[in-house]
Amino acid sequence: MFLSILTFEIFLQSIIKNTKLNPLLFLFKRDKFFSLKDMNILSVENLSKTYRSGNRELTVLDQVSFEVEQGKTLSIVGPSGSGKTTLLGLCAGLDVASSGSVRMDGKALENMNEDQRAGIRNQLVGFIFQNFQLLQTLTALENVMVPLELKKRKDAKDKAKELLVKVGLGDRLTHYPNQLSGGEQQRVSIARAFANEPKILFADEPTGNLDTETGEMVENLIFKLNEEQGTTLILVTHDLELAAKTHQSLHIKGGKIQEATHG
Repeated sequence: MFLSILTFEIFLQSIIKNTKLNPLLFLFKRDKFFSLKDMNILSVENLSKTYRSGNRELTVLDQVSFEVEQGKTLSIVGPSGSGKTTLLGLCAGLDVASSGSVRMDGKALENMNEDQRAGIRNQLVGFIFQNFQLLQTLTALENVMVPLELKKRKDAKDKAKELLVKVGLGDRLTHYPNQLSGGEQQRVSIARAFANEPKILFADEPTGNLDTETGEMVENLIFKLNEEQGTTLILVTHDLELAAKTHQSLHIKGGKIQEATHG
């Protein structure tokens, strides 16, 4: 086995030397050959979404392609109706594309049924919504405990408390959503999103319903937790200043990528 590995390494070095192949395009680990594509937590290829409206076919997304590495941040910006939220939903497996492929952590979502996609979301994904999506009959602590209890975590209560303290709500554990300000509700939503330590976090206009000062505080909190946990962040926003803070940015108009930038 050692000889075969050594022989293959020599063969690989020969290919790189003679073809001027960039050695950073490949990784070698024991007897397996890995492309750097394996480092992508999310790969989207030729993704399209159409809807039938009477006799007309409405194209919401048209041949969208991009990749995001684990731990990186990506913003999706564009005018209202450009397809941003539709793209986010397809990437998260909340909807099914008309054509094209979405691979999350190496798994092709288009080959899965709804139960399988739900399993992937439960395992890998966290969500932050513009309108918070908190359960009104549960306290802040109980809202954060929900995803932990779904995974049967015995430390659900302690973990939820820890996260709420981290987002500055240690004194609001027993408050219900209608007793919290918009900024406080969004912080509960952030704590809930990070509860399962997701590999990838999807945020749809996370500061859209907040005033400027509160929005900046929430932004900083999201990026701080994202960095601490090594989570990949995909966010939809109208805020170009917020988009400028991400590693990559996609500008979408009419369902097509008009510009893709790397920070």
